[in-house]
Amino acid sequence: MTPPDQVVPRKRPTIRDVAREAGVSYATVSRVLNGRDWVSPDAAQAVRAAIARTGYTANPHARSLATGRSGSIAFLLTEPQHLLFEDPNFSILLRGVAEALAQRELTLVLMIAGTPDERRRALTYLSGGHVDGVLVVSSHSGDPLLEQLVSADVPVVACGRALGHEQVISSVAADDCAGARSAVAHLIAAGRRRIATITGPLDTSGGVDRLDGYRDALRAADLPLDDLLITHGDWSRDGGAAAMRALLDVAPDVDGVFVASDLMAAGALAVLRDAGREVPGDVAVVGFDDSGLAATLDPPLATVRQPLERISDEMVRLISERVAGRAPVSVTIPTQLVVRASADLPAISARRRTGPPEPDHPNRAT
Repeated sequence: MTPPDQVVPRKRPTIRDVAREAGVSYATVSRVLNGRDWVSPDAAQAVRAAIARTGYTANPHARSLATGRSGSIAFLLTEPQHLLFEDPNFSILLRGVAEALAQRELTLVLMIAGTPDERRRALTYLSGGHVDGVLVVSSHSGDPLLEQLVSADVPVVACGRALGHEQVISSVAADDCAGARSAVAHLIAAGRRRIATITGPLDTSGGVDRLDGYRDALRAADLPLDDLLITHGDWSRDGGAAAMRALLDVAPDVDGVFVASDLMAAGALAVLRDAGREVPGDVAVVGFDDSGLAATLDPPLATVRQPLERISDEMVRLISERVAGRAPVSVTIPTQLVVRASADLPAISARRRTGPPEPDHPNRAT
């Protein structure tokens, strides 16, 4: 006899309990739980109602054994750990992916692989059957990790084009080239002629494609391509600042800058301010991302918006398709130029009409 003060644990409901409650077979309940199509609407509704009444929840370990799947998807950032917290793009993508996976009742596994040791450990884990697929963020060409994941038959979707692996890896990317073209065309329309760029790393698709867009816009306007006006960053604020200092050293007459990310643009704006250059009067600046940081800068940053929430949704959709065995596909999503004070045309025009204030002269009559 059970003592009166002892609680008897409630037996966990099983699929057979649900089948008995719904008045259907065990196989029918299994088909509903696994999303199979060949169940009548009435039977499916009866099963869902029985699940609600019994409080049944799937045993993830049993399901994994039955289906050969873990129910988990990895979010793999191949950048140094500090960028996960410093660059708002990554946190927005992570949040969007987490929400999209939750809607599919899939678990998110966050992994960072910014060093060789981290890559080695990540490969061991990811190829060991612990996840059903991998969402790779900020992949670099020449990094063997992508090829190793493909060789291990791990489904992969890349954020941005997977340079060198476009035929075997699905990808979702903003239209980086077109976005960069629109940014530089805006600077040209503002009358800027010595337009520089701070690129992202050129072993990433964003770095390559945004540089291509910069060059395309200059060619379209019959402006010369000057290698002195191209400097390279690493997506970080400090990298943008260092690149801007290098630009001012070799091209002090620069009057416009397209920066391949908002975070690098934040560093560039600080350097311009310290150098006494007025933005946008002396130098107009356009960034890329519009992740939330741009509007908080001083002055607010004109930028190219890439729809990170939609990119997140598309990545989760494609990884689900890859896990189901569908062929790799690539998706390109349009961008939009967002004009703010750092490259606002009316502000630039007013500045050019009045010109910069003349410096005080010790012999000037008062």
